[in-house]
Amino acid sequence: MIELADGRHIMHGRDAELAAVERLLAGARAGQGAALVVRGHAGIGKTMLLAAARRAAVEAGMVVLTTNGAEAEAALPFAGLHQLLAPLLDNLRALTPRLQRTLRGAFGQEDTRPDLFTVGLAVLELLGDRAASTPLLILAEDAHWLDPETLDVLVFVARRLTVEPIAAVMAVRAQHTGVLAGTGLGQLHVEELDDDAARRVLADHAPGLAPGLRERILAEAAGNPLALVELPRLVTSGGAEDLPELLPLSERLETAFADRFAQLPAPTRAVVAAFSADTGCPLPALLAAARALAGEQVAAEAIQPAIDAGLLQIQARRLRFRHPLVRSAVYRTVSDFARLTIHSVLADALPDDPDRRAWHRSAATLGPDEEVSGELEAAADRALERGALGVAVTGLDRASELTGDPGRCSSLLLRAAELASQLHDRRVAVRLLAKADPAQGDVADRARLALVGDIVEPGDVRDARRIDLLCDLALEVHAGGDTALAAMLCWRAASRCWWASLPSDVGGRVTAVLGKLGFAADEPAALAIAAYAQSDVLGAGVLRLLPTLVPDRSDTDGMRFLGGAALILGDFVTASSFMGTAAAGYRAQGRAALLARTLSSTGFVRLWLGRWPAVRADLEEAEALAEETGDHFWVVAARASQALHEAMCGHHEAAFRLAADVLASPLVVGVRFAAEAAQHARGVAANAAGRHDEALDILVRVFDPADGTYHLDMSGWALPDLADAAVRSGRQHEVQDIMARARERAARFPSPALLHCLAYAAAVLAPEREAGDAFRDALAMDLSEWPVHRARLQLAYGAWLRRGKRILESRAPLRAARDGFDALGAAAWGRLAREELRAAGEESTGRAVPSGEQLTAQELQTAMLAAAGLSNREIGQRLFVSHRTVSSHLYRIFPKLGITGRAQLRGALDALQHGTG
Repeated sequence: MIELADGRHIMHGRDAELAAVERLLAGARAGQGAALVVRGHAGIGKTMLLAAARRAAVEAGMVVLTTNGAEAEAALPFAGLHQLLAPLLDNLRALTPRLQRTLRGAFGQEDTRPDLFTVGLAVLELLGDRAASTPLLILAEDAHWLDPETLDVLVFVARRLTVEPIAAVMAVRAQHTGVLAGTGLGQLHVEELDDDAARRVLADHAPGLAPGLRERILAEAAGNPLALVELPRLVTSGGAEDLPELLPLSERLETAFADRFAQLPAPTRAVVAAFSADTGCPLPALLAAARALAGEQVAAEAIQPAIDAGLLQIQARRLRFRHPLVRSAVYRTVSDFARLTIHSVLADALPDDPDRRAWHRSAATLGPDEEVSGELEAAADRALERGALGVAVTGLDRASELTGDPGRCSSLLLRAAELASQLHDRRVAVRLLAKADPAQGDVADRARLALVGDIVEPGDVRDARRIDLLCDLALEVHAGGDTALAAMLCWRAASRCWWASLPSDVGGRVTAVLGKLGFAADEPAALAIAAYAQSDVLGAGVLRLLPTLVPDRSDTDGMRFLGGAALILGDFVTASSFMGTAAAGYRAQGRAALLARTLSSTGFVRLWLGRWPAVRADLEEAEALAEETGDHFWVVAARASQALHEAMCGHHEAAFRLAADVLASPLVVGVRFAAEAAQHARGVAANAAGRHDEALDILVRVFDPADGTYHLDMSGWALPDLADAAVRSGRQHEVQDIMARARERAARFPSPALLHCLAYAAAVLAPEREAGDAFRDALAMDLSEWPVHRARLQLAYGAWLRRGKRILESRAPLRAARDGFDALGAAAWGRLAREELRAAGEESTGRAVPSGEQLTAQELQTAMLAAAGLSNREIGQRLFVSHRTVSSHLYRIFPKLGITGRAQLRGALDALQHGTG
């Protein structure tokens, strides 16, 4: 980049990149924020692009906030975030008290353990409030060296900028392919300069080169702008022979910077060397380390020659290296002994910064050192208290390397692996587990090792040997007094039983262990373990007990256990109540991963109970949160439920597409509950498309125990669709054995969902002389909370009456069915009801699309919360978005619902729920 006499800057060959940055800034100034990840190799021009963005923003009157990643700070909790927000931290009053506490807790200023999503929301609100008066630009250089929590918060914020006057540009070196990848953020790949641009850069910086040397440098630089600037300084005017051969470009550049470093005065070299070890340490500590290296007093003025030489610069009132390669070149040039001295002195100079001190002591340590290992473990504990799990993982891993006690080493690695599993970082967790030696720990350590291993490397969920291992360990740790850990082991084992629909005798091993743990009969975890492990044997008892409970609704995990038990046993009404309470609890606590799993279950349950507006919102949010937290299995699980929803709505193409994606995922191999839901969706979709033979062929598979889509509990919920397909294809005889098995199971297992589904199928499949009684029995059931079943029964009953020439009688149930399907948005079933009414001599107008179906999932959630009386800030905290996003949603919601204000929302949503909106 060249600065002209009039102050303008020229970047040769970067017109497209500069235009992308300008579009980003223009969008932010227009209130349409976005983020851009700039990727490229070292020296390719990322820093220059960020500098150009800064200048353009300042010229446009925007505020610029900056953070720079540094290797020395990558293990310090929220270090990069603190650097970014430093100019704003004196004024947190605009935030709610909860968000103020969260942000102070993240920075270690308050004794509270924040969760990452609430930290992200606090940052979003703080930035948004500042940007409300002046648009903002966020710059993050060397983002690959930011601490993991800062990176996660930046991604959280960047995904939510669409209605904010905020732009973000983050630079990542090319080899760090996993950093900020798969985040949904815009990506700008900065490539090498073309020949013409490279020649212009070289001519600007080294105009007097001889032709042969110029061509040599152009070839060696290969379009890298930094190389074009720095390589000429390596050679003399005599020719090309002084240019180093056969070194990678980055090493040649480091050689150039190391040569310039070596020419500095001794005091300056000392301070630059110390700075290369910690670019974030205070100036007094820096000068103390320089003094130890130089053997004489070193003043702050000693820094100036390094600035003059182009190795250091001052930007945003912070001293920094001109380029990351300068830092690495200097640090590599310093001798091993000098490095140890620097880190030792810096540690002694930082008594008030125990985390930074611990890391410097570890860098100054040769061989095992229990004291330093203990300091690192304490630093990891402090990171945990601040919600910085990623930093804690790094600290515990390093602490394990410095202890000479094999047992303690294994225990530290195990703790780190547990935290990595909570972060869904399977690669790191597996690496840590591989380093741990189970023989060195006690039984509790071995149990925790197995628990983490089951989470990050579940293997084949159908493997009964894994269940035996978990059960054996549960007995051992219970004998050792740790019943809570034993219960968690049983829960993992029981979950495997239900996920894979394993035989009851396998689950019996789990319940036998559970019986020895001494839990009360109504303990939520015990009920869930019993239901998941042996639904066929113990499910009836659990079903009888659930309605009698008066649970502690403040126990969020307990409500999830109870809701899960009710769900898998088919008591969807109870499950919806319990799961709804659990979801609200996890939302309030900011536990996004568990909220995603709970919403996935809640959406599935509500699908059967006819609360379809909420279903769409739940499932889309579940998928988004699971994606954001890295819980990829639950992304797939949410899509399985979405496939069933699309199929029931009559959108057969979308249903087939989603179901195919689910069934093709390696994550569902052996996980029969997800496979069954996807296969069920395919059957419903084929019926909706009028391909009834295909539907029957699809659906009979979910009733075949040898098929991968069979599930003992869930298959029964597909009986209505199986019956429809059989009747409409004329193949009723093919499902007689399935119906017989379903009747036998329902007689000993009073699952509400199974009983309703069986009653429908029995009526539809009944011989003509028995159908009337079968329909009357089915309709006599309490269907007040089951509108989907009620409308389907009314359609089938009305159609049966019409076929029996009882035309006048048929119209009432057919009208009720039509209205019920219209309220749900079940287009395919609604069309069938209209066709039957037409055949009964009554015309129906086409269904008008309710205004609520025009709302996006998040708009619908916003409307429901606003109707409940929550303020925009309260809604934002529930949905993890800014209050400005909530305001934007409401601005679009009112005209879609045909209303003009908040007070009308409840009525509009009630009308939507009952199909009159």
